[in-house]
Amino acid sequence: MTDRNAIWVFAYGSLLWDPGFQPAESTRARLDGWRRSFCMWSMHFRGTEEMPGLVLALDADPAACCQGLALRVDPGEADEVLGGIRKRELISDAYQEKTLPLALEDGRQVQALAYVIRREHRQYACVDQETQARTIAQARGQRGPNFDYLANTTDQLDKLGIGDPELRMLLSRAKALRP
Repeated sequence: MTDRNAIWVFAYGSLLWDPGFQPAESTRARLDGWRRSFCMWSMHFRGTEEMPGLVLALDADPAACCQGLALRVDPGEADEVLGGIRKRELISDAYQEKTLPLALEDGRQVQALAYVIRREHRQYACVDQETQARTIAQARGQRGPNFDYLANTTDQLDKLGIGDPELRMLLSRAKALRP
């Protein structure tokens, strides 16, 4: 049984290693029908208008599932936490905040806030892995090098036992292309 009033956030990218708050609970989770993808141009945090970076987003794919973390927000901190997450994740309107069903590692089912890409938005990126690697190797934004974003996310997924072979290959290629 789960608390229907609990607020959960699904972490699949930078929220894995930098959630910006102390979760009341953190557990591995699966989101069906979505895939983790470097499909969003970043003109703020990991790139600029002149040299956009790439960041992860959830992209709809009925055959896919995305492994990540479910982060439960302390009810007493909900307004502050959600305000901070929204300020960060909704810096542009490329992401859409959705409430989606998660399967937690222990068998519980919860509804969680997740940030998914708007495919019709100009920041939607559908580029091959070589273009991703070149972009990530070179871009830099307000929060630092795009490469660090990829490296931190890949390392955190490995630590959680979720490992993502595609991200690992992308990291290797981007590392080889770094200036």
